[in-house]
Amino acid sequence: MSIIEEMGTNTFIIILLLVLIAVLLLNVVRNNMRLSRLERKYKMFMKGSDGTSLEKQFSRKLNQIDHLFEAKEDHEQAIKYIKKQYNLLFSKYGVEKYDAFDDVGGKLSFALALLDKSNTGLILNAVHSRDNCFLYLKEIVKGESYVMLSQEEVEALRKAVNFNLAEVGEEKESA
Repeated sequence: MSIIEEMGTNTFIIILLLVLIAVLLLNVVRNNMRLSRLERKYKMFMKGSDGTSLEKQFSRKLNQIDHLFEAKEDHEQAIKYIKKQYNLLFSKYGVEKYDAFDDVGGKLSFALALLDKSNTGLILNAVHSRDNCFLYLKEIVKGESYVMLSQEEVEALRKAVNFNLAEVGEEKESA
């Protein structure tokens, strides 16, 4: 007769169940240990590096994002205003220095053209002599003058009108 037959079928099932319970109990203990380690790591993670909770850090960062969004709106309004004002500014210029009189050297006289984006602006002509300096102002509308311009004023106006074109040509040459 074998041991199993002596013990009976019920005893064998009980022993099998006890082994299964022992394996499951070990598994539960192992899982509890892993869970407690994971819980400690989670608490350290949530605590943050300087003792503040991540929730507080997230809240602070979200407030900063809101503040940045408001600042962005203000900046967009300021940029629109600046763009509007830029069209009124003198953004182009041309200078032509010359000797107005034969007895005065050093090219102390000059014609200065100041223009906006639409080539509207003014020309200042400073004529320097030995005894005096005279300053003349002429209005320019869309690159044209209603008053006759001197050769030096025409050259200063040409430089101002082509001001951005000269920069673009230099950029193409360097590229």
